[in-house]
Amino acid sequence: MSANGTVQFDFKDRVVLVTGGGSGIGRAITEDFARAGATVVIAGRDQARLERVTKEIGGRVQAIATDIGDAGAVDDLVTTIIEQHGHLDVVVSNAAGFVPGDITDVSRADWERMRQTNIDGFFYLAQKTLPLLARSGGNLVATSSVSGLRGDWSQSAYNATKGAVSLFVQSLALDWGGRGVRINAVAPSITNTEPVSGVTQNADLKAQFEHRVALGRVAEPEDISPVVLFLASDAARYVNGVILPVDGGTTASTGQARPQ
Repeated sequence: MSANGTVQFDFKDRVVLVTGGGSGIGRAITEDFARAGATVVIAGRDQARLERVTKEIGGRVQAIATDIGDAGAVDDLVTTIIEQHGHLDVVVSNAAGFVPGDITDVSRADWERMRQTNIDGFFYLAQKTLPLLARSGGNLVATSSVSGLRGDWSQSAYNATKGAVSLFVQSLALDWGGRGVRINAVAPSITNTEPVSGVTQNADLKAQFEHRVALGRVAEPEDISPVVLFLASDAARYVNGVILPVDGGTTASTGQARPQ
């Protein structure tokens, strides 16, 4: 344990790719891997944001602007990593889009973009990196969601994409476990990040969500990132095909109202 009570992991000499590493949960994951000694490549569409993160975190953090929903861009990203670093040990498939609303309110353009990022991006990344992870004895950790486990009000399109991620993880874990690659996912509940700022910055809405969480608070990105490191670490060497809720007890409930 460190002085502040967080678990210490050792990823020295490991090369880690984090998609969506420029903000929110992805940034927290990047910080933790860098602190654990890894060389971390962060990918996202906003080069300026990625470069700010590399400067603020320091260490061996490299930014490569990539549209994860573009197959050619993913190929180029992974090729560059291998050319520059020689191997790839951990892939964190974290990039995601979020568009809430009734299915009649979600535009086709919004659906296409969310699907491209959340589902197609995972497919392209897994297809390109799993053979490399088999070579290095590495593993893949995805960011799914409790919304990929059950339904939500006014989120059918988003939940469908996260459900696809969860089933991708479980099926790929079966296919690749025998080749030495572990594949797992974390499933956070609502987390204090930019895409849900409309909820977290509205006191009444936030209170409704907090009422559903057994721990009584919305998650912070730093609540999620250590669990990703655990799943990627040797401590989880016999953990494979797991969708691990990191949700403060949200999914422990049947959905009935909490007594007042």
